[in-house]
Amino acid sequence: MMRSLVLFEDRHWAGLRPLTELLPVPALAFGGSHLAARWRAVASIPLRAVEARARVLAVWRERPGADVATASSHSEGGDEEVLVVNAAALPGPWLDAVRGAAASALFTCGDRVAAARLPLGLLLPGLGQGERFEGFLHSLELARVELRLSFLAHPWHLVEENGAALAHDLAAGPFEKRGDIHRLAALEAPEAIAVEEGARIEAGAVLDARGGPIRVGRGARVGAHTLVSGPCSIGAGTELLGGTVARSTIGPRCFIAGEVEASIWQGFGNKRHHGFVGHSVIGEWVNLGALTTTSDLKNNYGPVRVWVEGRELDSGLTKVGAFIGAHTKTGIGSLLPTGASIGTGSNLFGGGRFAPKHVPPFTWWDGGEPGEHRFEEFLATARHAMARRERPLGPADEQALRALFESSAAERHAAGGPNRGCSTPTAS
Repeated sequence: MMRSLVLFEDRHWAGLRPLTELLPVPALAFGGSHLAARWRAVASIPLRAVEARARVLAVWRERPGADVATASSHSEGGDEEVLVVNAAALPGPWLDAVRGAAASALFTCGDRVAAARLPLGLLLPGLGQGERFEGFLHSLELARVELRLSFLAHPWHLVEENGAALAHDLAAGPFEKRGDIHRLAALEAPEAIAVEEGARIEAGAVLDARGGPIRVGRGARVGAHTLVSGPCSIGAGTELLGGTVARSTIGPRCFIAGEVEASIWQGFGNKRHHGFVGHSVIGEWVNLGALTTTSDLKNNYGPVRVWVEGRELDSGLTKVGAFIGAHTKTGIGSLLPTGASIGTGSNLFGGGRFAPKHVPPFTWWDGGEPGEHRFEEFLATARHAMARRERPLGPADEQALRALFESSAAERHAAGGPNRGCSTPTAS
């Protein structure tokens, strides 16, 4: 019987950029929580360790309440069996084969390690190796078992699978009403709606769970003239300020108005005004100016291509919006093309024009040729924005941002040129 869980991020993390530029794969919002929390729930055993790139894992550990396990440094219980799982793997029937295996084994799907089960004593030398952990697993003389399963390999997979994940995660409830629900709020299918302690549902708000369950997190607020259609998870402290939110995962402390459909917000995002965001994934600390709009459908209804690691890939989907890295800002009237990939720390303010489809990290775009955002000015803005949500920019945050700025310089310069940013655009 397996008694503890180890989650790891494999070498394919880059296929999920820009979402993984500042966070490890297990930290990505998905379904009713994030990938690590979902795997803890599926495995139903304690999380012993998370193995990922050290710099971004440190960023996640700085988050209040991140609850990221650290590797054990001693060998007590060396015979205890451990379940090792690739955090990007989607749970499914294949997990029964892993649990039912008669001996230690490495479970693969093509060229990717999906899981392993082995004694803790054999695993201990690999704990703490971070991005080298996958190689450590390959080095062990374990029997290989080929499985069939799906991975969240690219950002659009998160969007494609999120509705089912939401419905699954929220279906078990509990559907208690501990918050303040105004007598003039409307709840459709209330038996599938949870309102956690401290949350407020104001007069004129509508929660419609006929299409799937809804959870309104602790301290969240659903304002007047807001329609929430399930399945939907509204994170702790988030405020919905009018408009429609449907089939979406909204992380903690977001402020959202306008129309949001089938999207994922990592948390601490800002969209206080009208504008459409659909079939998109939005990183932390993103501010979308008034009337910022994503296109999620081509005029010819054809499959959408998305920039991934130096090339465009066919998503195979007709509905794909934008994938926006952390700390990105858009000015008023910004237009993001179908399948846009916007790197971390970018500043887009060419209102009324479609932004480039691929924007490298720390890009400064005023509607003309893209340039480079001056890093120290970017950092000052990030400190100010985070302080407004009572979250100081910590040492790990700054180190990761500096490292990303340096490592992305060649990509950025190839796209437009250095040091064009010189003024602060109007945002909201």
